[in-house]
Amino acid sequence: MQFLIYRYDPQSGARPHMQAYDLAPGHGEHMLLDALIRLHEQDDSLAFRRSCREGVCGSDAMNINGRNGLACVTPLASLKEPVTLRPLPSFPVIRDLVVDMTRFFRHYHAIRPYVVDDDPPPERERLQTPAERAELDGLYECILCACCTGFCPSYWWNPERYLGPAALLQAMRFIADSRDHATGERLEFLDDAYRLFRCRSIMNCTEVCPKGLNPNRAIDRIRMRMLKHEV
Repeated sequence: MQFLIYRYDPQSGARPHMQAYDLAPGHGEHMLLDALIRLHEQDDSLAFRRSCREGVCGSDAMNINGRNGLACVTPLASLKEPVTLRPLPSFPVIRDLVVDMTRFFRHYHAIRPYVVDDDPPPERERLQTPAERAELDGLYECILCACCTGFCPSYWWNPERYLGPAALLQAMRFIADSRDHATGERLEFLDDAYRLFRCRSIMNCTEVCPKGLNPNRAIDRIRMRMLKHEV
């Protein structure tokens, strides 16, 4: 199987380039990550992130044949050759397929990804009805892999000011949480020409989400909540 992989080592002083590899799939190697691990055994200078191997941690997000995804849940049999691997678009590259996530997580922390409730804690847990809990479905499952954010043209053009689909989906997760008491503050923070309204509903984010989530719908829900809040 043929691979073309983006190579960049800033310490070497060499320009980024695409390097070709040939690999015969081994027994039990079904996913792209399996192939990458064996390629690393052949060339230990190849850098990429990985952790859980189960599509849960989001560590091995990359651009695979022009489309963002997780290497651990991408079947080798589904890929056309040569398999072209690049780092996530719009992210600064640290080395090879490893990108700098600092800005991504700065946007994530900006939306205060936790329940805000200054009331005295109850004797037991803060309860929700089944209907209130159902409001979080399609929001809490995000694994922060950044596939959606790295595939968003609005983020490519405004990476410092537009929060991106992952952060906005997480913002809606806490706006929708019945236990949170900071809805007004959250909506006021997002009421900005860049933080929220740079979304153009291109739907790239929804197309590539490995968890099948719909960040675009979450962004629309924020806009609707903002409208109701202002009324």
